[in-house]
Amino acid sequence: MTSIKTATASESAPLIEMRDVVKRYGDFEALGGVSISVNSGQRVVVCGPSGSGKSTLIRCLNQLEKHDAGEIFIDGQRLSQLSASGLRKIRADVGMVFQQFNLFPHLTVLENLTLGPMRTRKLSEDAARKLALDHLEKVHIPEQANKYPRQLSGGQQQRVAIARSLCMEPKILLFDEPTSALDPEMIVEVLDVMVELASTGITMLVVTHEMGFANQVADTIVFMDGGKIVESNDPETFFSNPASERGRAFLKKILRH
Repeated sequence: MTSIKTATASESAPLIEMRDVVKRYGDFEALGGVSISVNSGQRVVVCGPSGSGKSTLIRCLNQLEKHDAGEIFIDGQRLSQLSASGLRKIRADVGMVFQQFNLFPHLTVLENLTLGPMRTRKLSEDAARKLALDHLEKVHIPEQANKYPRQLSGGQQQRVAIARSLCMEPKILLFDEPTSALDPEMIVEVLDVMVELASTGITMLVVTHEMGFANQVADTIVFMDGGKIVESNDPETFFSNPASERGRAFLKKILRH
């Protein structure tokens, strides 16, 4: 098993654990027996070439994709043994920020943020509104609360999406290439918010090609290729002396740009 840990990580049971996880699409094996263990508070960046299984890995963690073999545990609970209601609770604890922002276009920013806490967490409208405004402050766009998504830039929409995930008060935040749909000038504003989030101690798994962000924020870099974890290491080691030839070739290509 590839164990993703740091010297400061808690010695308690891992918050996330994948054991020999396999995911197939027909004859194509997107994940080929992946095993990882992530403790509470860790910040893990998953990188690799397109089609390497990165997004499939994190989509399996909240069961947007059902894995075909192996086991996944979130906070000690085996996902394959959960009831539908148990799985809904786990999904509430695992926030997901997508490439596309997935905001409801007919709802205001504030309505997008309060919907989940009111329906899933059973907060009152006043409590959900206060929570939403607090998180809009954290992503630096409180003035956009009453606008509709179409009135915002892509970077602002992605920050709304991050705030929406935070409103569910998750234990884990998953990011699936959150800047890939943005214009270059909007990428920095989203990455800055993610850097601030990392400093709060929330557990983060981030699929990204933003290697500057990875080097600044991650305590572990996981490099995938061909549906497998090729190597995982601390950023300093990964960037200065990758353990695999495939990792060296990837960095040489991506750091050229």
